[in-house]
Amino acid sequence: MTTLAGHANAPRGSIPARPSILQQMWTSRADYLYVLPAIVVMLIVIAYPIYYTIELSFFKTPPGLQLRDKIFVGADNYTAILSSEVFWRVTINTVIWTLASTLIAFVLGYGAALALHRDFAGRAVLRAILIIPWVISAVAASYIWKWMYHSDFGIIGQVLVQFGFTDRQPNFIDNVHTVLPSLIVVNIWREFPFAMIMIMAGLQTVPEQLLRAARVDGASTWQRFWHVTFPHLRGVSTVTILLLAVANFNSFIIPWIMTGGGPSNASHIWITHIYELAFGRQRWGVAAAYSVLLFVILMALGYFYVRALSGNEKEQGA
Repeated sequence: MTTLAGHANAPRGSIPARPSILQQMWTSRADYLYVLPAIVVMLIVIAYPIYYTIELSFFKTPPGLQLRDKIFVGADNYTAILSSEVFWRVTINTVIWTLASTLIAFVLGYGAALALHRDFAGRAVLRAILIIPWVISAVAASYIWKWMYHSDFGIIGQVLVQFGFTDRQPNFIDNVHTVLPSLIVVNIWREFPFAMIMIMAGLQTVPEQLLRAARVDGASTWQRFWHVTFPHLRGVSTVTILLLAVANFNSFIIPWIMTGGGPSNASHIWITHIYELAFGRQRWGVAAAYSVLLFVILMALGYFYVRALSGNEKEQGA
């Protein structure tokens, strides 16, 4: 009643002042108490490690030196990284790894989803088989493919020799020219089922009445796909590509287990190189600087991911 009376006595045409953010928080202080434990946990396990990594990136930590005795060097770590030949080679590897794995896995998953969306005998069994690469442990898959690529006993090389494609067993992961494409094949094999599942979920949202109307109007299969199905899958396709890109940028298990970044840094990507610098060479400052750069890139990808989700929600609301 007091609030209503106050508004009634206010000058006509005046707009009541909105409470400040602090005032709103104080008014809802009881609500914040419920989420306070979660906020504290997030500050401990997320915020503090990020802060400490950024701080450590400005210090030099020679091997054998305790972290508490680190030496402040300012931005020297970043300068050393950007002027390093290894950095640019690892960056090129990372770009090739991310783009090739993301795009090819998405295209294969897209095609598989369209094929499995139709009704045919054995569709459920085929779906289950195609999902296996995504369900299986990445560690187990890495060791299996490592043996399949083996230069002496690998089944892939034996098949190629048996059918006359080559005279001797190919050297897939011990050759600087073939190691990265070989790892990308493994990564695509493991990730395309994820894209397939996402697109299959998106296909469930395509209005069946529009497809029937287009069929009645004489539209061909391609025209129905391009003018009806494809526009409805644009949002889920964008989200899927961004999720695959983030996952590939952070991919560690397959390249590390299969090659450890070798030979001659030919299969090192950012995340494996950071791990080797930190835990192999104990260059914590340089590894932290690498991590900060990686964090900035991932934050940019996260921004586009949130934008894509917001766009999908607006389309659904409309």
